[in-house]
Amino acid sequence: QVQLVESGGGLVQAGGSLRLSCAASGPFSTYHMNWFRQAPGKEREFVAAITWTGSSTYYVDSVKGRFTISRDNAKNTVYLQMNNLKPEDTAVYYCAATHYTRGFYPQEKRTYDYWGQGTQVTVSS
Repeated sequence: QVQLVESGGGLVQAGGSLRLSCAASGPFSTYHMNWFRQAPGKEREFVAAITWTGSSTYYVDSVKGRFTISRDNAKNTVYLQMNNLKPEDTAVYYCAATHYTRGFYPQEKRTYDYWGQGTQVTVSS
């Protein structure tokens, strides 16, 4: 079992940067890791994913070239570096984990078994 705790959210002006962290307990290195986000009144959506080995990453089109997902298995932490933030990036950001044996379906929320509590990101115009 994995427990996830996000941090690093906050209020930033458009064009600014934030780095989110997701600290994990348990066998972190055998889990694919994702970031999702949910804006008010909208469904939770996929943002970025990284495989358990760290060899592959995936992004939703709207964040490509601005966000970078990475992981440090020695620190049991996954990161989301967010640059050139836009007001439409405002949302609660969640990290999620799925064991590598379940396959890798980065955009499928239902395949992710473990979730953090979320961290608020607000981008002002």
